[in-house]
Amino acid sequence: MTSLKIGDKAPQFEAKDQDGNSIKLEDYKGKKLVLFFYPKASTPGCTAEACNLSDNYKSFVAKGYDVLGVSADSAKRQSNFKNKYDFPYPLLADEDKAVIEAFGVWGPKKFMGREYDGIHRTTFVIDENGLIEEVITKVKTKAHTEQILG
Repeated sequence: MTSLKIGDKAPQFEAKDQDGNSIKLEDYKGKKLVLFFYPKASTPGCTAEACNLSDNYKSFVAKGYDVLGVSADSAKRQSNFKNKYDFPYPLLADEDKAVIEAFGVWGPKKFMGREYDGIHRTTFVIDENGLIEEVITKVKTKAHTEQILG
């Protein structure tokens, strides 16, 4: 789905998190970033994925990674999702889909025989210099940390 590939410069972005704080790619300069896009807060697959990353957050930090989640949900929905599961990382409320479209993860999907446009669950691992180190399009929601850290 996305045309971004390993070695590409990650698109610059700026968006508000669940608390209205502005977050930009530049904030992560000098750190590795796990940027994960998910379809909808508080749905079973998205909860499994976000909880898996949260449960292993210390492992990410120990290896120099930061984690950031993105969906088109409202700040209120993102805030409820983050607070309910006590995620240690921010969630971007990308309601205008600027970040989602910059990374090319919005497009046609099929679910139970119906076609619609939505977010394709995709994770980008971005290195300290803002280059894409890995693109994961076949996300295993319950074992996502293993996919990223090996």
